[in-house]
Amino acid sequence: MVTLSFPRAYKLMHIAALGALLVVGVGAPTDARAAAPAACAELQAKYPDWKGKTLVNAINPHTPGYESIDPKDPSKYVGFDIDLGEQIGECLGFKLTYKAVTFAALLTTLSSGQADIVISDIYATEERAKAADFITYSKVFDGVLVAKGNPKKISGINTSMCGAAAAENTGYVEVPLIQALVPECKKEGKPEPTIQLYDNNANCIQAILAGRADTYVNDVNTVDNAVKAYPDKLEKAIAVTIPYKVGIGVPKDKPAFRDAVKAALTEIYKSGDQLALLKKWNLDPENLIEPGLLTVK
Repeated sequence: MVTLSFPRAYKLMHIAALGALLVVGVGAPTDARAAAPAACAELQAKYPDWKGKTLVNAINPHTPGYESIDPKDPSKYVGFDIDLGEQIGECLGFKLTYKAVTFAALLTTLSSGQADIVISDIYATEERAKAADFITYSKVFDGVLVAKGNPKKISGINTSMCGAAAAENTGYVEVPLIQALVPECKKEGKPEPTIQLYDNNANCIQAILAGRADTYVNDVNTVDNAVKAYPDKLEKAIAVTIPYKVGIGVPKDKPAFRDAVKAALTEIYKSGDQLALLKKWNLDPENLIEPGLLTVK
């Protein structure tokens, strides 16, 4: 498990005190971006409890583009969520360290007090919102990954998956969606789909490469990156929409922190920096949405 701390300057370039990490801000300043530091100063005055603090971000660092181990330096994490989290921290005056856990342990790590925040490409659902409050910040588009040639002719999360073996992460929202196909497959007289559970995206992808699984359904950018990595062995059967948004998880008993994070994220969204980060990490700009809240009492 790797725990790191490396602050990111808000639209400036500097050398971090630890590890001499060179960090470059994204995009040229605009009028909106120029206003962001002033707005952030106001937020630090409004929410002073976190200024100067070091907080822990629980992540599952196996989703390239969002959060992954830096291939050039295994002591660091890189990705859209890493950059976004550090910009939020910069805006509110705190720094982040990282606690790497399995995806299924993200929210339990948060609720147990071992982490202060979760920024790790986690879909905000009503069920998950029973354990944490979510600040939503991205649309969700899923891709269906299959072996080259799509030998099972899978065409989505539908009865084309009957009899197929799906590799999925423990705790992923796609698991119950696939499980819900069982009665439909039985109605059609087809064998039910089976699910293999893994701890991270890399293992799911390897299951298809090794022939143990027929499909893997997850964020479309993750699927597209897998196809780019193995163009002769994998392909995307289809992209599907599912009714969720990606969110930042925060403890339910800290509403002031939730409001502070949402306010900072809103400034980053309005400044254009969130869009710039999507482009930096080759993620679809169509994912961009204005920050919102999902809470369940």
